[in-house]
Amino acid sequence: MKPNLTLLIILISLMGIRYVHGNENAVERGYKVLTELPVLTSDFNQSTFDQVWRSWPTHLRSSAERMSKEERTKIAYQRYGLSSRPGTTDKPLQYVVSEEGNWTMNCFTCHGGTIYGNPYPGAPNNKIALQTLTEEIRATKFRVGAALSRMDLGALVIPLGTTNGTTNAVVFGMGLMNQRDTSLNYIPTAPKFFVHHDMDAPPWWYFYKKERLYIDGFAEKGHRGLMQFMLIPENGPEFFQKHEEDFRDVYAYLMSLRPPKFEGNINRALANKGRNLFESNCSDCHGTYGKNWTYPNLRIPLEEIQTDPVRLHALSVEGRTKYAHSWFAHAGETGEQSTITAPDGYVAPPLDGIWASSPYFHNGSVPTLWGVLRPKDRPAVWIRDSDELDAKRVGTTYSSVDSVPTNNLDIGEKRSYFDTRVKGKSNQGHLYGESLSDEEVLAIIEYLKTL
Repeated sequence: MKPNLTLLIILISLMGIRYVHGNENAVERGYKVLTELPVLTSDFNQSTFDQVWRSWPTHLRSSAERMSKEERTKIAYQRYGLSSRPGTTDKPLQYVVSEEGNWTMNCFTCHGGTIYGNPYPGAPNNKIALQTLTEEIRATKFRVGAALSRMDLGALVIPLGTTNGTTNAVVFGMGLMNQRDTSLNYIPTAPKFFVHHDMDAPPWWYFYKKERLYIDGFAEKGHRGLMQFMLIPENGPEFFQKHEEDFRDVYAYLMSLRPPKFEGNINRALANKGRNLFESNCSDCHGTYGKNWTYPNLRIPLEEIQTDPVRLHALSVEGRTKYAHSWFAHAGETGEQSTITAPDGYVAPPLDGIWASSPYFHNGSVPTLWGVLRPKDRPAVWIRDSDELDAKRVGTTYSSVDSVPTNNLDIGEKRSYFDTRVKGKSNQGHLYGESLSDEEVLAIIEYLKTL
């Protein structure tokens, strides 16, 4: 992120500015849309969140009972993968919180995470525990007699994420679009069966380089495409038309984001060696870097890349075609977008700030860059150890275990384990580093720190 934008966000938060159109530029307005404008129905209120600890497992509840309200809030943020907005401690980055205390999910739920413990808008939220949060909010609502929300009920049918740090996000859009015509009118229909596929959200600082949306690149990039996750029954065609200008601003905000710079020590001689190796082995797919950077936006066929196929096959040709004929793709209008209804693989992402976006692969199955380039060293089942950066292997510090424990761990703790043997969570594929020596892999990793 550009330093002046970071300062601006902090100032906006400190001043407590509400969402209103004023004299801000599009980038400033876009951030305010995301953090101040609720575009969905509310998920829960502050009172419910303040009492959610009463729905925790016995050992956590007993400990929380002796804490202050502020301490319980901190623990709740940690349990659910929430973080404070830059410049303020009283509101989460991942939710719009109204003056009445209503909490509404925003796009930062998946795309507003921390970089080794430091909150960073636009970073993938590699700790989000949306399924656990929703289950425990629902239990709290039962206890206090509060009304259930669409999330409380939907999570009973569609898993919101089976491993912390991943979400079943893309299937939401496909499922919601199933109940719309191409003009976005709501048409009640029986739900279809969808293949669930947890995804690791990409960092938003890639957005400015990409031509298309999603890991398979099926949809052309545009401000309308950012709006499809608002397809709840309450939002009809007029709603989307009314807020189109708001999402032009969101688009401008995303286009402005840039990755953080690596702040640790870099062995420049080794990095220079790594750059030559990278350009010989990796740049055809991932591009080149520096002042005159290039990025090919290249889709790699699944038979070549061999990474987990579930995400690619989960979106049907029928569903993608419906998107192509919809308002989101400007169908029938001047500037109608191109939609690829049967993509054959995944788009190799840019690698700007790659050190800051662990874990890796589209499903978040590989914790370090060393594992990306050393397939034989990828753990089958692993759990994050801490918020510390593994500066040598670059990525998440983790422990490898034989299996997810079956003892008395609570469900939130069990979801902290990543089991790559589960459908949709494979860590196979991307075998390009097998021909490199360990020394060459370390040199490439050192170079990647400079991006």
